[in-house]
Amino acid sequence: MSPTLPKVVLYRYNGSPFSVKIDNLLKLKKIPHSTVAVANVLPRPEITDMLGVTYRRIPILAIGNDIYCDTSLIATTLERRFPTSLGFGTIFPPKKHGGSPDTGLLKAFTKHYSDTVLFRWAQLLLPWGRFPESFVEDRRMIAPNINVQAMLKTQPKAMSVLTAHLALINEQLQDGREWLFDTELPSLADVGVEFVYNWVRGFRNTTSLFDENKFPFALKWLDRMRKFLQTTQKDLLPPTPLSAVDAADVISNSPHEPYEVVGFDVTEASRLNIKQGQTVSIVPDDAGLATTGKLVGLNLEEVVIEK
Repeated sequence: MSPTLPKVVLYRYNGSPFSVKIDNLLKLKKIPHSTVAVANVLPRPEITDMLGVTYRRIPILAIGNDIYCDTSLIATTLERRFPTSLGFGTIFPPKKHGGSPDTGLLKAFTKHYSDTVLFRWAQLLLPWGRFPESFVEDRRMIAPNINVQAMLKTQPKAMSVLTAHLALINEQLQDGREWLFDTELPSLADVGVEFVYNWVRGFRNTTSLFDENKFPFALKWLDRMRKFLQTTQKDLLPPTPLSAVDAADVISNSPHEPYEVVGFDVTEASRLNIKQGQTVSIVPDDAGLATTGKLVGLNLEEVVIEK
């Protein structure tokens, strides 16, 4: 008898690059889901008032009654909760010439390279001078030291840095492999790098970055990823749009995953000077609003709080 699968709801907004990252992971995993459209600035009552979640970054993803913040955690959770044994795709495909996928390295590469190093420079190329002050002020809640004029002056350097990294991607692909880690299908790493460069490719004045003479392998790979994702999308039902009220109702009436699945690592808790059942506040490493709740789960990848 097939297990009953939980409902999946993605809170996103158009123009959010990390929303696109999760869109693409859901495509690779072939997971049916619904979406709730939210604003690109606070307030977001769909999340704060209806779900009681004060985490301000987008996207966030609900699986049943469990709400996941941070796209790195979302990625690994999707793989765990929707495994290939139930007919879903994978973001950790086998190597093309045999062997297990480098799951640990794929996670580290995506989180600490594409999501952090590449994205840090990519966001500087946004047209900051054309954004309304309300948007800039909203982003100062995450990065209080945002200085629009300073970022505009840094854009040539950002172009140079991203060009250097694109050269590394090109070097990785020059042996003719299809995907970055020579896997049978695109992996988490392919999605992680592609969403950054594809985002930048849509900006004005970045045409010179994508030089076919300098980076033929990298650009062919970007096109290959785009076509692969488009083809995959054709075989799937489109996401179902949900109103915030209907989404909150679905989530509140769904069961949560047993806390025992994540477990509670007493050793790590002692290092962090916290205890199970304690009220704690979780704050993103780089800034942002705290999320407070009862600590019910803890391991090396995940912190679970109960609201």
